[in-house]
Amino acid sequence: MTEKKQDISELIDDFLEHLEIESGRSKKTIENYRLYLERFLMLTQEILSKDVIFPEDITREALRKYRLRLNRYGSDNGEDDLKIITQAYYLIALRGFLKYLARREIKSLDPALVDLPHVIRKQVTFLHYDEVEDMLEQIDLTTESGLRDRAIIELLYSGGLRVSELVSLNRDSINLERREFMIRGKGSKDRPIFISQSAADRVEDYLDARTDSLPALFLNNSKNLQAVDNSGNYRRMTARSVERIVEKYARLAGITKHVSPHTLRHSFATDLLMNGADIRSVQSMLGHSDISTTQIYTHVTDKHLKEIHEKFHSETK
Repeated sequence: MTEKKQDISELIDDFLEHLEIESGRSKKTIENYRLYLERFLMLTQEILSKDVIFPEDITREALRKYRLRLNRYGSDNGEDDLKIITQAYYLIALRGFLKYLARREIKSLDPALVDLPHVIRKQVTFLHYDEVEDMLEQIDLTTESGLRDRAIIELLYSGGLRVSELVSLNRDSINLERREFMIRGKGSKDRPIFISQSAADRVEDYLDARTDSLPALFLNNSKNLQAVDNSGNYRRMTARSVERIVEKYARLAGITKHVSPHTLRHSFATDLLMNGADIRSVQSMLGHSDISTTQIYTHVTDKHLKEIHEKFHSETK
């Protein structure tokens, strides 16, 4: 009996199940890949004027036309054009799908032929140590919310945490005596987090001020919150709440550049590199899988370049 040939729609479902079960990708990643691949399927159906697309239909010419449609997608639909970085995400998803087909020995386009566009990275924004100090000085430490806000900012700056990692922490996640703990970051990868004595002390001050037994490390103190479960997670801080806290104290400190929780992560990395840490160690502490991601910090932390400038550049009189 001849096995039924699967079309791209069915194979996309298989691929997404593979990402969830065998690769352990997050639900958010799978949702994004579904969006990218379903749009690829829709556009390819239009390009080839076919209702059903099979793996062998994905050719170099079909890829070329797809990339062209992707680049013009916003204009064709009365929306904003897709940014280059967004187009890159679509192509990364397609390349991953084609690699999956190759592993299953399903004949289709060679994934190596899917080149990614050149993406110009945003300039890194970071705070110097004295700017972080200025932010901390704006916090009223006579209230529980103030103690919480101080602990949040110190933990972000001292540990280089992503905001999603910070809000996922529970009381028992962090060892304040050893000042280190493990965090599960992007791609379900575990990495160690080390924090300063000051950050540990501020977290302890906040926990000592609390009278509840809820598990979340950081709680939202809004009086409008209502209990919706028995776990206490209804009061867990959200990423957006943390963003507002960071923005608030940056504004009060008179810092004019945009400051977010990720700015404090950038600040953590640049501070380490400026003080002589090697880039491989910083890569590990940030949880970057690719060293090139960490290298965005090197152009702002190279002391040697500053020394060359001061030694050889003629100063005006």
